[in-house]
Amino acid sequence: MSDAPATVAGAEVAGLLRAELGDRVDTGVAALEEARADQSGHSAPGVPLAVVHAHSVADVRATMRIATATRTPVVVRGAGTGLAGGANTGAGEIALDLRRMDRILEIRPDDLLAVVEPGIINATLNAALGEHGLWWAPDPASRAISTVGGNIATGAGGLLCAKYGVVRDAVLGLDVVLADGRLLHLGHRSVKGVTGLDLTALFIGSEGTLGVVVGATLRLRRLVAGEVCTITATFAGVRAAAEASAAVTASGVQPAIMELMDPASLAAVHALLGMEPPAPQTAQLTVQTDGPGAGVDAEQIIALLEAGGGTVAVAQDRAEGERLLEVRRSVHPALERLGTTLIEDVAVPRSALAAMFDEVARVEREHAVSIPTVAHAGDGNLHPNFIFEGEEVPQRIWDAADDLFRSALRLGGTLTGEHGIGILKRRWLVDEIGEDQWRLQREIARVFDPLGILNPGKVFTP
Repeated sequence: MSDAPATVAGAEVAGLLRAELGDRVDTGVAALEEARADQSGHSAPGVPLAVVHAHSVADVRATMRIATATRTPVVVRGAGTGLAGGANTGAGEIALDLRRMDRILEIRPDDLLAVVEPGIINATLNAALGEHGLWWAPDPASRAISTVGGNIATGAGGLLCAKYGVVRDAVLGLDVVLADGRLLHLGHRSVKGVTGLDLTALFIGSEGTLGVVVGATLRLRRLVAGEVCTITATFAGVRAAAEASAAVTASGVQPAIMELMDPASLAAVHALLGMEPPAPQTAQLTVQTDGPGAGVDAEQIIALLEAGGGTVAVAQDRAEGERLLEVRRSVHPALERLGTTLIEDVAVPRSALAAMFDEVARVEREHAVSIPTVAHAGDGNLHPNFIFEGEEVPQRIWDAADDLFRSALRLGGTLTGEHGIGILKRRWLVDEIGEDQWRLQREIARVFDPLGILNPGKVFTP
């Protein structure tokens, strides 16, 4: 889909927005600069023409009507915690900020659903749901700061997704504003519903290229009752840890969490938290079981980990279990101390996890780069972290990333398990899905956004 540059001067567009929306239109330097970047470290070139702080569906519809009339590109933003540059707003573009649309509109414990606005923070939602004995399962590492709308836009996952699913499994319906300002109500409130094409699923993970999500009907779960068992196992090498995790998966036991830290990431976290350094080349698996069968499942998993060469420790209570999980959750701040980090995201079949770690090691050797890597081992999703100096990603890092991405594809995997394509991975999209499917996806996007004003330059641009 080609970019659609504004046919009206930026100042005039800002004036039209201000006439309609008043002080919800922000052209201050701080707001414009914030809208240019996300957590990937990438910033869009140039400065947006305005930031619209939408408070309501009406604000969003008005913004999109003006954008269509003036052919002005719009980039939808939440908390800016993305890692693919998907919500970065550049020159001549409107940043449509939905963080102020943060209400919980309805909680229905009897139907196990909630209706929310897109700006609500994931952790804030779950704190409110917890008072009703409920929770929303997707739990990305950014859950304390990321919005539900952003989770939906990227198709986010998290530590618990191996057992409880990702965003796509936890959304029943969406309210969406199209590029021309029309409002659609997609999906349903019932558990089942197969009327027509599943446009709800199409919008999940679409990264703001099809429309603006202004409301979501979420599928909830009851808080897990019963025992929770948390296990850590250390291994003399990351391949042994990966093979042990694959053995757990093959056994049929279903842990709630199974996270793998390679030696470099584990050592970095120990240093950050002031823990005793692990032995050289030590990798760690952290596994948690829950529910009525948690104890029995844990016994089976412990046997498998020990058979795979693991040294196992078991938490004595929930509080200790959370402390063990905090080691895994501290990876990103720990790696930030090593230099600038390009945080990447690939996924492979779970049986290929050990082979993918072999590929990480090969790429490190051949490209002379450091790539500390952690994985959601329960579903084969790896997060390689490319470490370098300076603010701009040097070409040698992109060359290494290119090699690693192609390795994931050769192993039957994908470029992204949960971060999305955004701007950083668009050059590899055709390599995974093929020319025919790439063209078809562009044509589908054009149906929803014929002028190409929604998040131009992202995802589908070669």
